[in-house]
Amino acid sequence: MYRLEEPLYFYLLLLIPILVLVYSLYLAWRRKTQKYFGDKQLLEQLSPERSSTKPIIKFVLYLTVVVLVSLALVNPQIGSRMEKVQREGLDLVFAVDVSKSMLCEDVKPNRLEIAKLIISRTVDELISDRIGIISYAGRAYPQLPITTDYGAAKLFLKNVNTKLIPSQGTAIGDAIDLATRFYDDEDQKNRLLVILSDGEDHEADLDRAISKALEQNIQIFTIGIGTERGGPIPIKQGGRIKAYKKDQNGEVVITKLNEELLEEIAADADGQYFLGNSTRKTVEYLLEEMSKMEKTKFEDSLFADYEDQFQWLLAPALLLLMLDIFILERKTQWFKNLNLFDRHEEN
Repeated sequence: MYRLEEPLYFYLLLLIPILVLVYSLYLAWRRKTQKYFGDKQLLEQLSPERSSTKPIIKFVLYLTVVVLVSLALVNPQIGSRMEKVQREGLDLVFAVDVSKSMLCEDVKPNRLEIAKLIISRTVDELISDRIGIISYAGRAYPQLPITTDYGAAKLFLKNVNTKLIPSQGTAIGDAIDLATRFYDDEDQKNRLLVILSDGEDHEADLDRAISKALEQNIQIFTIGIGTERGGPIPIKQGGRIKAYKKDQNGEVVITKLNEELLEEIAADADGQYFLGNSTRKTVEYLLEEMSKMEKTKFEDSLFADYEDQFQWLLAPALLLLMLDIFILERKTQWFKNLNLFDRHEEN
């Protein structure tokens, strides 16, 4: 098992294309400037020992050092010891609506991104609860099995989008039915299913799915995302709105939050409904309600120790910097004899 201690430092790799661009502009400026001083062959005769290739070799070396140092700062770590630990928590499954209506921007940036943000910030606050993710539209699909690996949960969450499921609709009943087969701990006393949706275009057969969930001690919370006023569904290309979704009559489709349905589901499933347009308040409320629920103890296998691996990246970076001292920008005899970088002068 490995983990990245400081992934934020990956952004330092953005320096690479910037440095390449700056160096390319510098070379172009130097070539242009040299033309004012004389012919290229004349300049080569005046400085016969100057190497035209070594500066590029040194620049590539510097770029390699930047990459290695950036990765060293990220500090990849490898789990070195596994141990069994007793933990206490809930089994929490999020069911995320990925139908096209979730692209509506009546809440910013859009409904789906608000839903993902609520899940992400909730995961940040969890300590020992197990988490799973279901995505659904016209059908429901498992996105992430029940796990205590919060890093994996956030990674899978990033890939949740409206292109995951081709069949459209809002099959909440199918999502609840899938959740009844999702929980894998028979001893878990409290199972919580959190549905994030705008409640539009729902499928039938909800009562049967809810009854089945209650039989398995699954409590359902619903979080409504959107506004009653609603808005159109944008069709984007290259990050820009190209058009809006239209119905069969050519009219722009206006999607609205169906709070009545979501409230009904929560009431029938012994749960609660709340509006999720305010991410902070929604997360706080959800965590508060979770704290009131009885926790179940379970045994989990965790990596107790992680060993730093930054030294394996920092060492070659330091060696390359030392090597740079010995690479002069003028020609050296043994380089000329090997003919690695510069061609011999023609007789």
